[in-house]
Amino acid sequence: MRYGRGRGHVRLVKNEVLRLILIGVGWVSIVCALLGLFLPLVPSVPFLLLAVFCFSRSSEKFHHWLVEHRHFGPLLKDYLVHGGMSVRAKAAAICTVWISFPVSAFLLVQSSWAQVLLLVIAAGVTVCLVLIPTLPASLKRKG
Repeated sequence: MRYGRGRGHVRLVKNEVLRLILIGVGWVSIVCALLGLFLPLVPSVPFLLLAVFCFSRSSEKFHHWLVEHRHFGPLLKDYLVHGGMSVRAKAAAICTVWISFPVSAFLLVQSSWAQVLLLVIAAGVTVCLVLIPTLPASLKRKG
């Protein structure tokens, strides 16, 4: 099943080289998203969204695998089907940003300009997360 916001069936690219590039970018994005689970400065969600986009244009099999993934799938489905994130997912992402970035900035970085830069990046990521539409509680999945 294809997921998307009102776009219907997304066609796979016909150019084989472009298809392989998209698959490669999708898998690199998955690796970056996985690193983001363990490294404080690497955001997972944008990489997952990039991967699902790449796979939606290049590989039905990989797209299905990612959207139906036990851990990543629910977040991606919320965004792809309903165009937003749950309050819980937003809160978790924002809390993670504001725990990991300041810890990195003040415990791992000694340069004042780099500390300020990390805090500015954290603020930017927070703004992006806040601007993503919040799904109403009525769309909460049963399970």
